[in-house]
Amino acid sequence: MVVKKNGKTLYHWKVSTGRKGYTTPSGTFRPVRMHKMWRSRKYDNAPMPYAIFYNEGYAIHGTSYVSRLGSPASHGCIRLNTANAQILYKMLQEAGPENLKIVIK
Repeated sequence: MVVKKNGKTLYHWKVSTGRKGYTTPSGTFRPVRMHKMWRSRKYDNAPMPYAIFYNEGYAIHGTSYVSRLGSPASHGCIRLNTANAQILYKMLQEAGPENLKIVIK
């Protein structure tokens, strides 16, 4: 994941996206809602810290499975180190969701 502000790259973070059988939708999105802590209703109440939902049930969120970052491992969400998810979440709170664009290629 590349995080930019005003065209300047601030961060490069390893993420996990959809594993075999699960896709991460591509496109350009805006945040729909945010939750400091969310639990997946679909996947065994799995914790999703610092969740930023952007397309129906898909979100960018923290994970404790950091050994899998950099390879496909999720059910379609974008997982990143929880400390990085917290940074992104705080940036979004400060800037406002209307000022964040999520681009997934």
